[in-house]
Amino acid sequence: MKLSARIAAPVAALVLAGLTATACAPQTSDTGAKGDEKTGTLRVWLFQEVGNKPKEQVVDAAVAEFEKTHKGAKAEIEYIPVDTRAQRIKAAFNDPKSAPDLIEYGNTDTAGYVKDGGLADVSEEFAAWDEAKDTDPTAKQSVTVGGKVYGAPLFVGVRALYYRTDIFKDLGIDPPKSQAELISTAKKIHKKKPELYGLAVGGAYTYGAMPFIWASGGELADESGGTYKAAINSDRARKGIEAYTSLFGDSNCPAAKCAAMGGNATVTAFASGKAAMAIGGDFSHAAVEAGAVKGKYAVVPLPGASEGSIAPAFAGGNNIGVLKSSSHRTLAVDLMKSLTGKQTQEKLFDAMGFLPTYTDVRATVAQKEPFVEPFVKTLGAGAKFVPASPGWGQIDSSLILPTMFQEIVSGRKDVARASDDAAKKMDAAFADAG
Repeated sequence: MKLSARIAAPVAALVLAGLTATACAPQTSDTGAKGDEKTGTLRVWLFQEVGNKPKEQVVDAAVAEFEKTHKGAKAEIEYIPVDTRAQRIKAAFNDPKSAPDLIEYGNTDTAGYVKDGGLADVSEEFAAWDEAKDTDPTAKQSVTVGGKVYGAPLFVGVRALYYRTDIFKDLGIDPPKSQAELISTAKKIHKKKPELYGLAVGGAYTYGAMPFIWASGGELADESGGTYKAAINSDRARKGIEAYTSLFGDSNCPAAKCAAMGGNATVTAFASGKAAMAIGGDFSHAAVEAGAVKGKYAVVPLPGASEGSIAPAFAGGNNIGVLKSSSHRTLAVDLMKSLTGKQTQEKLFDAMGFLPTYTDVRATVAQKEPFVEPFVKTLGAGAKFVPASPGWGQIDSSLILPTMFQEIVSGRKDVARASDDAAKKMDAAFADAG
Protein backbone atom coordinates (compact mmCIF):
# COMPACT_ATOMS: atom_id res chain seq x y z
CA MET A 1 0.00 0.00 0.00
CA LYS A 2 1.02 3.43 -0.42
CA LEU A 3 -0.35 5.97 1.95
CA SER A 4 0.83 9.35 1.02
CA ALA A 5 4.47 9.39 1.88
CA ARG A 6 4.44 12.45 3.93
CA ILE A 7 6.86 14.00 6.36
CA ALA A 8 5.42 16.12 9.14
CA ALA A 9 7.72 18.72 10.68
CA PRO A 10 10.17 17.86 11.73
CA VAL A 11 9.65 14.15 12.09
CA ALA A 12 9.28 11.77 9.16
CA ALA A 13 5.78 10.44 9.57
CA LEU A 14 4.56 8.33 6.68
CA VAL A 15 6.45 7.29 3.62
CA LEU A 16 4.25 6.73 0.12
CA ALA A 17 5.21 7.22 -1.28
CA GLY A 18 6.77 5.60 2.01
CA LEU A 19 4.50 3.29 4.02
CA THR A 20 4.08 0.37 1.73
CA ALA A 21 2.28 -2.39 3.59
CA THR A 22 -1.14 -3.58 2.55
CA ALA A 23 -3.95 -4.88 4.68
CA CYS A 24 -4.82 -8.07 2.85
CA ALA A 25 -7.91 -9.40 4.52
CA PRO A 26 -9.35 -12.68 3.33
CA GLN A 27 -12.64 -12.50 1.51
CA THR A 28 -15.45 -12.33 4.04
CA SER A 29 -18.51 -14.46 3.56
CA ASP A 30 -21.03 -11.71 4.26
CA THR A 31 -20.10 -8.06 4.35
CA GLY A 32 -23.38 -6.69 3.04
CA ALA A 33 -25.33 -4.12 5.03
CA LYS A 34 -28.61 -4.99 6.71
CA GLY A 35 -30.88 -2.00 6.09
CA ASP A 36 -30.15 1.70 5.72
CA GLU A 37 -30.85 3.48 9.00
CA LYS A 38 -31.38 7.22 8.77
CA THR A 39 -30.48 8.02 12.41
CA GLY A 40 -27.92 6.78 14.90
CA THR A 41 -24.18 6.94 15.43
CA LEU A 42 -21.69 6.49 12.61
CA ARG A 43 -18.22 5.22 13.52
CA VAL A 44 -15.27 6.59 11.56
CA TRP A 45 -11.64 5.49 11.59
CA LEU A 46 -9.12 8.10 10.46
CA PHE A 47 -5.33 7.93 10.51
CA GLN A 48 -3.48 9.54 13.39
CA GLU A 49 -0.91 12.05 12.20
CA VAL A 50 2.26 13.31 13.81
CA GLY A 51 0.80 16.41 15.45
CA ASN A 52 -2.83 15.33 15.09
CA LYS A 53 -4.56 18.31 16.70
CA PRO A 54 -4.89 20.44 13.53
CA LYS A 55 -6.48 17.52 11.69
CA GLU A 56 -8.87 16.91 14.58
CA GLN A 57 -10.03 20.52 14.47
CA VAL A 58 -10.78 20.36 10.73
CA VAL A 59 -12.57 17.03 11.09
CA ASP A 60 -14.58 18.27 14.08
CA ALA A 61 -15.82 21.22 12.04
CA ALA A 62 -16.90 18.94 9.20
CA VAL A 63 -18.65 16.58 11.62
CA ALA A 64 -20.45 19.48 13.32
CA GLU A 65 -21.78 20.67 9.95
CA PHE A 66 -22.89 17.13 9.10
CA GLU A 67 -24.70 16.67 12.41
CA LYS A 68 -26.35 20.07 12.02
CA THR A 69 -27.90 19.05 8.69
CA HIS A 70 -28.69 15.42 9.67
CA LYS A 71 -30.97 15.45 12.70
CA GLY A 72 -30.70 12.35 14.83
CA ALA A 73 -27.31 11.41 13.39
CA LYS A 74 -23.98 11.50 15.21
CA ALA A 75 -20.43 10.75 14.14
CA GLU A 76 -17.88 9.12 16.44
CA ILE A 77 -14.30 9.66 15.22
CA GLU A 78 -11.44 7.37 16.23
CA TYR A 79 -7.87 8.09 15.16
CA ILE A 80 -6.01 4.84 14.64
CA PRO A 81 -2.21 4.37 14.55
CA VAL A 82 -0.97 3.90 11.02
CA ASP A 83 1.37 1.05 11.94
CA THR A 84 -1.51 -1.13 13.19
CA ARG A 85 -4.04 -0.17 10.52
CA ALA A 86 -3.63 -3.43 8.59
CA GLN A 87 -4.72 -5.57 11.52
CA ARG A 88 -7.57 -3.24 12.47
CA ILE A 89 -9.01 -3.06 8.97
CA LYS A 90 -8.58 -6.80 8.41
CA ALA A 91 -10.54 -7.46 11.62
CA ALA A 92 -13.24 -4.99 10.53
CA PHE A 93 -13.69 -6.75 7.20
CA ASN A 94 -13.94 -10.10 8.96
CA ASP A 95 -16.37 -8.92 11.65
CA PRO A 96 -18.87 -6.52 10.04
CA LYS A 97 -20.89 -6.17 13.25
CA SER A 98 -18.04 -4.37 14.99
CA ALA A 99 -16.74 -2.55 11.91
CA PRO A 100 -16.85 1.23 11.46
CA ASP A 101 -19.04 2.89 8.83
CA LEU A 102 -16.20 4.79 7.16
CA ILE A 103 -12.42 4.45 7.00
CA GLU A 104 -9.49 6.49 5.77
CA TYR A 105 -7.16 4.38 3.66
CA GLY A 106 -4.07 4.75 1.51
CA ASN A 107 -4.98 5.09 -2.14
CA THR A 108 -2.98 2.09 -3.34
CA ASP A 109 -5.07 -0.12 -1.07
CA THR A 110 -8.27 0.45 -3.05
CA ALA A 111 -8.07 -2.62 -5.28
CA GLY A 112 -7.14 -4.91 -2.41
CA TYR A 113 -9.95 -3.68 -0.19
CA VAL A 114 -12.45 -4.04 -3.02
CA LYS A 115 -11.31 -7.62 -3.58
CA ASP A 116 -11.69 -8.30 0.14
CA GLY A 117 -15.31 -7.15 -0.13
CA GLY A 118 -14.86 -4.35 2.39
CA LEU A 119 -15.70 -1.18 0.49
CA ALA A 120 -19.10 -0.09 -0.80
CA ASP A 121 -19.62 0.87 -4.44
CA VAL A 122 -20.60 4.56 -4.35
CA SER A 123 -20.44 5.18 -8.10
CA GLU A 124 -23.95 6.61 -8.42
CA GLU A 125 -23.60 8.97 -5.44
CA PHE A 126 -20.16 10.14 -6.60
CA ALA A 127 -21.42 10.82 -10.13
CA ALA A 128 -24.36 12.84 -8.79
CA TRP A 129 -22.19 14.86 -6.38
CA ASP A 130 -21.69 18.34 -7.85
CA GLU A 131 -18.27 18.90 -6.28
CA ALA A 132 -16.90 15.64 -7.65
CA LYS A 133 -16.79 17.02 -11.20
CA ASP A 134 -13.71 19.05 -10.21
CA THR A 135 -11.81 16.04 -8.86
CA ASP A 136 -8.39 15.56 -10.40
CA PRO A 137 -8.60 12.59 -12.84
CA THR A 138 -5.66 10.78 -11.22
CA ALA A 139 -7.23 11.20 -7.77
CA LYS A 140 -10.48 9.77 -9.09
CA GLN A 141 -8.54 6.86 -10.58
CA SER A 142 -7.28 6.06 -7.07
CA VAL A 143 -10.85 5.29 -5.90
CA THR A 144 -11.83 3.45 -9.08
CA VAL A 145 -11.65 -0.31 -9.67
CA GLY A 146 -13.22 -1.97 -12.69
CA GLY A 147 -14.98 1.26 -13.63
CA LYS A 148 -16.70 1.55 -10.23
CA VAL A 149 -16.01 4.15 -7.54
CA TYR A 150 -15.27 2.98 -4.00
CA GLY A 151 -14.81 6.16 -2.00
CA ALA A 152 -13.76 9.78 -2.34
CA PRO A 153 -10.19 11.18 -2.49
CA LEU A 154 -9.13 13.07 0.64
CA PHE A 155 -5.80 14.53 -0.46
CA VAL A 156 -3.06 13.91 -2.99
CA GLY A 157 0.71 14.07 -2.73
CA VAL A 158 3.38 14.28 -5.44
CA ARG A 159 7.12 14.77 -5.58
CA ALA A 160 9.31 17.39 -7.24
CA LEU A 161 12.97 18.43 -7.22
CA TYR A 162 14.33 20.27 -4.17
CA TYR A 163 17.66 21.99 -4.83
CA ARG A 164 20.13 24.16 -2.91
CA THR A 165 20.02 27.69 -4.29
CA ASP A 166 23.27 28.65 -2.53
CA ILE A 167 25.19 25.70 -4.02
CA PHE A 168 23.83 26.33 -7.50
CA LYS A 169 24.73 30.03 -7.26
CA ASP A 170 28.21 29.23 -5.99
CA LEU A 171 28.85 26.86 -8.90
CA GLY A 172 27.13 29.10 -11.45
CA ILE A 173 24.63 26.48 -12.58
CA ASP A 174 20.90 26.53 -13.24
CA PRO A 175 18.23 24.00 -12.24
CA PRO A 176 18.29 21.09 -14.72
CA LYS A 177 15.73 21.14 -17.53
CA SER A 178 15.98 17.50 -18.66
CA GLN A 179 16.65 14.14 -17.08
CA ALA A 180 20.06 13.87 -18.74
CA GLU A 181 20.95 17.33 -17.42
CA LEU A 182 19.74 16.34 -13.95
CA ILE A 183 22.14 13.38 -13.93
CA SER A 184 25.09 15.38 -15.26
CA THR A 185 24.38 18.24 -12.84
CA ALA A 186 24.31 15.84 -9.88
CA LYS A 187 27.67 14.39 -10.86
CA LYS A 188 29.16 17.83 -11.54
CA ILE A 189 28.16 19.04 -8.06
CA HIS A 190 29.56 15.96 -6.33
CA LYS A 191 32.85 16.35 -8.22
CA LYS A 192 33.14 20.01 -7.19
CA LYS A 193 31.86 19.40 -3.65
CA PRO A 194 32.60 15.76 -2.76
CA GLU A 195 31.21 16.19 0.74
CA LEU A 196 27.74 16.46 -0.82
CA TYR A 197 25.57 14.01 -2.70
CA GLY A 198 24.77 15.76 -5.96
CA LEU A 199 21.30 14.22 -5.89
CA ALA A 200 20.32 12.07 -2.92
CA VAL A 201 18.84 8.84 -4.26
CA GLY A 202 17.77 5.63 -2.56
CA GLY A 203 17.70 2.03 -3.67
CA ALA A 204 14.59 1.59 -1.52
CA TYR A 205 12.96 4.79 -2.80
CA THR A 206 10.47 3.23 -5.23
CA TYR A 207 8.37 6.36 -5.64
CA GLY A 208 11.44 8.46 -6.37
CA ALA A 209 12.53 6.02 -9.07
CA MET A 210 9.17 5.66 -10.83
CA PRO A 211 9.33 9.07 -12.58
CA PHE A 212 12.50 7.95 -14.38
CA ILE A 213 10.73 4.84 -15.69
CA TRP A 214 7.63 6.79 -16.74
CA ALA A 215 9.64 9.64 -18.29
CA SER A 216 11.32 7.09 -20.54
CA GLY A 217 7.95 5.84 -21.73
CA GLY A 218 8.03 2.72 -19.59
CA GLU A 219 5.27 1.30 -17.41
CA LEU A 220 5.20 -0.83 -14.28
CA ALA A 221 2.59 -3.13 -15.80
CA ASP A 222 0.19 -3.34 -18.74
CA GLU A 223 -3.53 -3.99 -18.28
CA SER A 224 -5.81 -5.94 -20.60
CA GLY A 225 -9.33 -6.97 -19.71
CA GLY A 226 -8.75 -6.32 -16.03
CA THR A 227 -5.63 -8.50 -15.97
CA TYR A 228 -2.16 -7.05 -15.33
CA LYS A 229 1.18 -8.20 -16.71
CA ALA A 230 4.51 -6.76 -15.62
CA ALA A 231 6.16 -4.32 -18.04
CA ILE A 232 9.11 -3.39 -15.83
CA ASN A 233 11.43 -5.33 -18.16
CA SER A 234 10.38 -3.58 -21.38
CA ASP A 235 13.05 -1.68 -23.31
CA ARG A 236 11.59 1.69 -22.31
CA ALA A 237 11.29 0.76 -18.65
CA ARG A 238 14.87 -0.51 -18.67
CA LYS A 239 16.03 2.82 -20.09
CA GLY A 240 14.46 4.57 -17.08
CA ILE A 241 15.94 2.03 -14.67
CA GLU A 242 19.37 2.62 -16.19
CA ALA A 243 18.96 6.38 -15.80
CA TYR A 244 17.99 6.11 -12.13
CA THR A 245 20.63 3.56 -11.18
CA SER A 246 23.35 5.60 -12.94
CA LEU A 247 23.02 8.02 -10.01
CA PHE A 248 24.46 5.44 -7.62
CA GLY A 249 28.21 5.23 -7.25
CA ASP A 250 31.23 7.32 -6.37
CA SER A 251 30.28 9.97 -8.94
CA ASN A 252 27.14 11.00 -7.02
CA CYS A 253 25.66 8.85 -4.23
CA PRO A 254 27.87 5.89 -3.20
CA ALA A 255 26.00 2.60 -3.33
CA ALA A 256 27.34 1.52 0.05
CA LYS A 257 25.51 4.47 1.64
CA CYS A 258 22.61 5.03 -0.74
CA ALA A 259 21.44 1.55 -1.79
CA ALA A 260 19.41 1.07 1.39
CA MET A 261 18.02 4.61 1.59
CA GLY A 262 14.29 5.20 1.24
CA GLY A 263 12.36 8.39 0.66
CA ASN A 264 12.65 9.71 4.20
CA ALA A 265 16.41 9.20 4.24
CA THR A 266 16.93 11.10 0.98
CA VAL A 267 14.85 14.05 2.19
CA THR A 268 16.64 13.98 5.53
CA ALA A 269 19.99 14.08 3.71
CA PHE A 270 18.85 17.19 1.86
CA ALA A 271 17.28 18.89 4.89
CA SER A 272 20.41 18.31 6.96
CA GLY A 273 22.68 19.84 4.32
CA LYS A 274 24.28 16.64 3.02
CA ALA A 275 22.81 16.79 -0.49
CA ALA A 276 22.52 19.47 -3.16
CA MET A 277 19.30 17.98 -4.57
CA ALA A 278 16.60 15.54 -3.55
CA ILE A 279 13.29 14.27 -4.86
CA GLY A 280 10.77 15.20 -2.19
CA GLY A 281 7.05 15.69 -1.85
CA ASP A 282 4.85 18.64 -1.06
CA PHE A 283 4.50 16.78 2.25
CA SER A 284 8.29 17.10 2.76
CA HIS A 285 8.17 20.90 2.89
CA ALA A 286 7.76 21.20 6.66
CA ALA A 287 10.67 18.86 7.37
CA VAL A 288 12.95 20.74 4.99
CA GLU A 289 11.89 24.06 6.52
CA ALA A 290 12.86 22.68 9.93
CA GLY A 291 16.29 21.62 8.67
CA ALA A 292 19.67 23.24 8.14
CA VAL A 293 18.82 24.37 4.59
CA LYS A 294 15.95 26.67 5.54
CA GLY A 295 16.11 29.77 3.35
CA LYS A 296 18.68 28.17 1.04
CA TYR A 297 16.58 26.01 -1.26
CA ALA A 298 13.90 26.09 -3.94
CA VAL A 299 11.70 23.54 -5.69
CA VAL A 300 11.03 22.90 -9.38
CA PRO A 301 9.19 20.07 -11.12
CA LEU A 302 11.37 17.01 -11.71
CA PRO A 303 12.46 17.27 -15.35
CA GLY A 304 11.44 14.67 -17.90
CA ALA A 305 13.34 13.09 -20.78
CA SER A 306 13.05 16.02 -23.18
CA GLU A 307 14.21 19.54 -22.31
CA GLY A 308 11.51 21.57 -20.61
CA SER A 309 9.27 18.58 -19.93
CA ILE A 310 8.07 17.36 -16.52
CA ALA A 311 8.53 13.76 -15.46
CA PRO A 312 5.30 12.01 -14.49
CA ALA A 313 5.10 11.70 -10.71
CA PHE A 314 3.39 9.09 -8.61
CA ALA A 315 0.11 10.43 -7.23
CA GLY A 316 0.03 9.34 -3.62
CA GLY A 317 -2.60 10.25 -1.11
CA ASN A 318 -5.44 8.97 1.03
CA ASN A 319 -9.14 8.34 0.48
CA ILE A 320 -12.29 7.98 2.58
CA GLY A 321 -14.47 4.95 1.90
CA VAL A 322 -17.81 3.63 3.14
CA LEU A 323 -17.77 0.04 4.32
CA LYS A 324 -20.14 -2.33 2.57
CA SER A 325 -21.22 -3.59 6.01
CA SER A 326 -22.49 -0.16 7.16
CA SER A 327 -26.14 -0.15 8.20
CA HIS A 328 -26.19 3.65 7.65
CA ARG A 329 -25.24 3.77 3.96
CA THR A 330 -27.01 7.02 3.05
CA LEU A 331 -25.72 8.84 6.11
CA ALA A 332 -22.25 7.37 5.64
CA VAL A 333 -22.06 8.61 2.05
CA ASP A 334 -23.16 12.08 3.17
CA LEU A 335 -20.53 12.09 5.90
CA MET A 336 -17.93 10.95 3.36
CA LYS A 337 -18.82 14.01 1.28
CA SER A 338 -18.51 16.28 4.33
CA LEU A 339 -15.08 14.87 5.21
CA THR A 340 -13.74 15.07 1.65
CA GLY A 341 -15.59 18.11 0.30
CA LYS A 342 -13.95 21.27 -1.02
CA GLN A 343 -14.33 23.25 2.18
CA THR A 344 -12.78 20.51 4.31
CA GLN A 345 -9.91 19.91 1.88
CA GLU A 346 -8.99 23.59 1.83
CA LYS A 347 -9.00 23.63 5.62
CA LEU A 348 -6.86 20.47 5.69
CA PHE A 349 -4.33 22.21 3.46
CA ASP A 350 -4.23 25.22 5.77
CA ALA A 351 -3.88 22.99 8.83
CA MET A 352 -1.68 20.14 7.56
CA GLY A 353 -0.37 21.09 4.12
CA PHE A 354 -2.24 18.24 2.39
CA LEU A 355 -2.79 19.03 -1.30
CA PRO A 356 -6.48 19.15 -2.30
CA THR A 357 -7.77 16.70 -4.89
CA TYR A 358 -9.99 19.33 -6.54
CA THR A 359 -8.31 21.26 -9.34
CA ASP A 360 -10.03 24.56 -8.49
CA VAL A 361 -9.25 24.33 -4.77
CA ARG A 362 -5.65 23.42 -5.56
CA ALA A 363 -5.34 26.56 -7.68
CA THR A 364 -6.65 28.60 -4.76
CA VAL A 365 -4.17 27.19 -2.24
CA ALA A 366 -1.31 27.65 -4.70
CA GLN A 367 -2.01 31.37 -4.61
CA LYS A 368 -1.90 31.28 -0.80
CA GLU A 369 1.38 29.36 -0.56
CA PRO A 370 4.01 29.80 -3.31
CA PHE A 371 5.80 26.56 -2.34
CA VAL A 372 2.84 24.60 -3.71
CA GLU A 373 3.27 25.85 -7.30
CA PRO A 374 5.84 23.29 -8.57
CA PHE A 375 3.74 20.43 -7.17
CA VAL A 376 0.59 21.81 -8.78
CA LYS A 377 2.50 22.08 -12.08
CA THR A 378 3.63 18.49 -11.70
CA LEU A 379 0.07 17.31 -11.18
CA GLY A 380 -1.09 19.40 -14.11
CA ALA A 381 1.51 17.80 -16.36
CA GLY A 382 0.00 14.38 -15.68
CA ALA A 383 0.70 12.26 -12.62
CA LYS A 384 0.55 8.45 -12.70
CA PHE A 385 -0.76 5.72 -10.44
CA VAL A 386 0.23 2.16 -9.59
CA PRO A 387 -1.63 -0.82 -11.17
CA ALA A 388 -5.18 -1.01 -9.80
CA SER A 389 -4.70 -4.64 -8.84
CA PRO A 390 -4.89 -6.22 -5.39
CA GLY A 391 -1.58 -7.81 -6.35
CA TRP A 392 0.16 -4.45 -6.00
CA GLY A 393 0.04 -4.78 -2.21
CA GLN A 394 2.09 -7.98 -2.39
CA ILE A 395 4.49 -6.42 -4.89
CA ASP A 396 4.98 -3.42 -2.64
CA SER A 397 5.27 -5.25 0.68
CA SER A 398 7.59 -7.88 -0.86
CA LEU A 399 9.97 -5.07 -1.90
CA ILE A 400 10.22 -6.43 -5.42
CA LEU A 401 11.21 -3.12 -7.01
CA PRO A 402 13.64 -2.00 -4.27
CA THR A 403 15.30 -5.43 -4.50
CA MET A 404 15.67 -4.94 -8.26
CA PHE A 405 17.29 -1.52 -7.84
CA GLN A 406 19.60 -2.77 -5.10
CA GLU A 407 20.70 -5.77 -7.15
CA ILE A 408 21.67 -3.42 -9.96
CA VAL A 409 23.49 -0.78 -7.94
CA SER A 410 25.39 -3.44 -5.97
CA GLY A 411 26.57 -5.03 -9.21
CA ARG A 412 24.99 -8.41 -8.44
CA LYS A 413 22.84 -8.28 -11.59
CA ASP A 414 22.67 -6.21 -14.73
CA VAL A 415 19.53 -4.24 -15.64
CA ALA A 416 18.20 -6.90 -18.02
CA ARG A 417 18.47 -9.81 -15.58
CA ALA A 418 17.27 -7.84 -12.56
CA SER A 419 14.24 -6.45 -14.39
CA ASP A 420 13.38 -9.89 -15.84
CA ASP A 421 13.48 -11.40 -12.35
CA ALA A 422 11.36 -8.56 -10.95
CA ALA A 423 8.83 -9.01 -13.77
CA LYS A 424 8.47 -12.73 -12.96
CA LYS A 425 7.80 -11.92 -9.30
CA MET A 426 5.30 -9.22 -10.24
CA ASP A 427 3.43 -11.56 -12.58
CA ALA A 428 3.24 -14.18 -9.82
CA ALA A 429 1.75 -11.56 -7.48
CA PHE A 430 -0.79 -10.46 -10.09
CA ALA A 431 -1.76 -14.10 -10.71
CA ASP A 432 -2.11 -14.83 -6.98
CA ALA A 433 -4.41 -11.82 -6.62
CA GLY A 434 -6.68 -13.10 -9.37
